[in-house]
Amino acid sequence: MQREIAKSLVRKPSTLLYPYEKYEPIPGSRGRVVIDMAKCIGCGLCIRDCPAFAIEMVGKGVTCDMKWYADRCVFCGQCVEVCPRTAIVQQTDYDLSSDDKSSLVFEYRRVRQA
Repeated sequence: MQREIAKSLVRKPSTLLYPYEKYEPIPGSRGRVVIDMAKCIGCGLCIRDCPAFAIEMVGKGVTCDMKWYADRCVFCGQCVEVCPRTAIVQQTDYDLSSDDKSSLVFEYRRVRQA
C-alpha cells in the first residue's frame, strides 16, 4: 500500500481542475440548443415532441418567438430531429450551469421589420 501511495505522489492527476481547466467537447456531443429564427416556420413540432417541455412558443406561426429552458432540457435531441427546416441545432457547449435560474432561459426573437 505504501508503494501505491508513493506512485500517486509523483504521478500527474488524471482529472482536470474544473472550472479552471476544461476539456474539449467531443464532436457530435449534445449541448446547448440554438434556434435559427430565420429558418423557423412556427410549426410547433419541436414543442410537441419535447419530452421535458423545454421549448415554448410565444405567439403563433411565422411571427412567433421561441424560448428554450436549459434547466428543463434533457438534451435528447428530439427537437433537432423533428424540425422540418433544420432551424434547431445542438452545439457542443456543455457548461451551462448557473446559480441564477433566469440565466438558463434563452430567448430567440424574430427580426421585426418596421
